[in-house]
Amino acid sequence: MSDTTAEEEASSLASVPRSSWLTLGVTSMVGFMVSIEITVIALAFPEIRSAFPDAAESTLSWIITAYNIGLAALLLVAGWAADRFGRKRVFLIGLVVFAVGSLAAGASPGVDSLIVARVLQSVGGAMQFPSGLALLLNAFVPEKRQLAIGIWGAMGGLAAAVGPPLGGVLVGLFGWRSVFLINVPISVGAAVGGVIWLTESRSDALTDKVDLISIPFGTLGVGSLLLGIVKGQDWGWTSPNLIATFVFGLALISLFVVRSGRHPTPLFDLELFRIKSFTLGNVGSVFFVVAFFAYFVPLPTFIQDTWGWGVFRTGLVVVPGPLLAAVLSPLAGRFADRHGAAPIVALGGVFGAAAMGLHLLMTDTEPSAMTIVIPGTVLGIAAGCSFAMLVGATMSDVPPHRFGMAGAGRTTVFQLALATAIAVAVAIVGRPAGPADHLAVMRILWIVSLALFVGQTMLFGIVFPRSTRTAA
Repeated sequence: MSDTTAEEEASSLASVPRSSWLTLGVTSMVGFMVSIEITVIALAFPEIRSAFPDAAESTLSWIITAYNIGLAALLLVAGWAADRFGRKRVFLIGLVVFAVGSLAAGASPGVDSLIVARVLQSVGGAMQFPSGLALLLNAFVPEKRQLAIGIWGAMGGLAAAVGPPLGGVLVGLFGWRSVFLINVPISVGAAVGGVIWLTESRSDALTDKVDLISIPFGTLGVGSLLLGIVKGQDWGWTSPNLIATFVFGLALISLFVVRSGRHPTPLFDLELFRIKSFTLGNVGSVFFVVAFFAYFVPLPTFIQDTWGWGVFRTGLVVVPGPLLAAVLSPLAGRFADRHGAAPIVALGGVFGAAAMGLHLLMTDTEPSAMTIVIPGTVLGIAAGCSFAMLVGATMSDVPPHRFGMAGAGRTTVFQLALATAIAVAVAIVGRPAGPADHLAVMRILWIVSLALFVGQTMLFGIVFPRSTRTAA
């Protein structure tokens, strides 16, 4: 980069208002908190199981499932509310609700109260996601939004990197309750900063009259689909209960789509799918999320079961990828601000496919740190080019008065794709008979992920619109 270009870049960044950076700081803090919650809950789960020995395994699983379903089911309502009643207001209320839920979870005397507290956390989380993204997008001019999204998205990679060691320290020193209670001071700090620094914004195009009938259709429909996905392995993929759950969910979603297409004030405006970048961005998100998490979620279990490594040693070989993603994400955002998000996301698909190819060539039943670190580092490049940039690509042409609603729709797709990835991984891996069998099923997962990464590359390298500067 020439000195002139560097000076122009520095001058351009200096022109961004201080309030924009403060908004980025608050929303990034909350994004880090919500992201790290996923990691530390997984680490604390064995202690939670030990604390409630009389609870059935199916009941304990709802500690995680209730949060995931509640979050996904309420996003559309939260997105509409953020656009209508104010993104700052909904964001701050969500923070308070999440803090209360975290406090209740940390003080829960039993499993039932813990599950209820997790549902309360999900309500707060659902309110934070679309409103936080809308606040962030509204705070930056279009020419700097990808950079802001890159920094915001880097918090997810950083959370994945520091989550295992931080969770281990919290659980080891203070017990499982600490993974919930740690959210309380963070939420309070973010809420105080939000009251002072965030600027209110809303959509004047929306009215108080929303299609109330479609709310239960959308909420229960998404919740039923997610329930079927996460419980498929337990119930059996051909069981009557699972089939009924999917049929019920699809029927409600169909009714939701029909009403949203006809009602003058729908909960979710289907016209958003006429925006090519929004539609293709969501499809690309499904490709990446399923590919990445179907690989990432079962990998630690493979390392521990096949190689006999402990949690700490496993964490050391897994951490470099997410850490690299956190470093690269803001740089990818700066590139995307100049050239669009599509090229960088397509490059992410190339690196993702390369990482899976390296696993297929290198990883064996014999322990070797480099056979995890090298592909994982390459995948970290893929994640740095994809996670946040997919958000930017999807939202690039969405008009500002639809930021909350579109963000809610994007996050709903993300949550369903994440649940699908985990279900696919669990279904393929199953219960391996031994190290060789475990490696064989992991190879199948790596091939599936490789194919999806290739699909991501083709979608953003060929089909995705080149210029996505003008709001629809």
